[in-house]
Amino acid sequence: MYSRVDLHLHTTASDGRLTPREVVALAAARGIRLLALTDHDTTAGVAEAREHGGPLGVRVIAGVEINTDSPMGEVHLLGYFADPDHAELQTTLKHLREKRLERANTIIEKLNVVGVPLTLDQVRAGNEQTVITRAHIAQALVAGRHVANKPAAFDLYLGRGKPAYVPRYAFDPKQAISLVRSAGGVVSLAHPVRSGNVGHIPALAAMGLQAVEVYYADHTSGEVAQLKSLAGQYGLLLTGGSDFHEERKDGTRSLGSVWVPEAEGEKLWAVVNQKAV
Repeated sequence: MYSRVDLHLHTTASDGRLTPREVVALAAARGIRLLALTDHDTTAGVAEAREHGGPLGVRVIAGVEINTDSPMGEVHLLGYFADPDHAELQTTLKHLREKRLERANTIIEKLNVVGVPLTLDQVRAGNEQTVITRAHIAQALVAGRHVANKPAAFDLYLGRGKPAYVPRYAFDPKQAISLVRSAGGVVSLAHPVRSGNVGHIPALAAMGLQAVEVYYADHTSGEVAQLKSLAGQYGLLLTGGSDFHEERKDGTRSLGSVWVPEAEGEKLWAVVNQKAV
């Protein structure tokens, strides 16, 4: 049974494998009625998703995922309802995409040095994605038969401490929270357990964090309870989603696969309606 709400998913605008139009069509087929496009560092897929989602009865929230680094480590933030036409938001996202591209080129250079022949054109694979991520490089390594699968690409080359690892551009979480909020958005902490950020929720709340991703595939019932308690303590909304990128043979992270209470999705939707964004 699929959830009617999915607030964390990716398309070909970043590192997903389905176009925004294909994502909303699949969502409609599964009974999903509220979803958020949260592509990395871009809102490019939102207009297409809304155009095709509306006639199918799928409400589409304009979202974005921004990865940050600070002394507390990696913090992934989901921005909901930020105005896609907000000038500062788009200028900053463009800068982050440019930094991703610089990182990708450096990774490719490192791969070449260790004897793995790979080019940026092979990484793009003819796609017009606006964001190049390590996932694209991993897929190119699989396609070129340099590794057996994407996890192996990270284990052998792309992961932290591996021969082709390059640190991401350091964008501070406080900056990211302020940016999204200045664009009229609501900021949620993505997959806090996986990223090791549960203990940082109080500090992030003090920076202006407004929600936490409580419902996620990797979260146990105990972790969900802990996150709900922290959310209540700091006045945070509850969000959740599949972190969908593609349909997998094992069914993990499939669209709508994480149960998100419909009431929580409606609370998030009501926040933006009250703000008239």
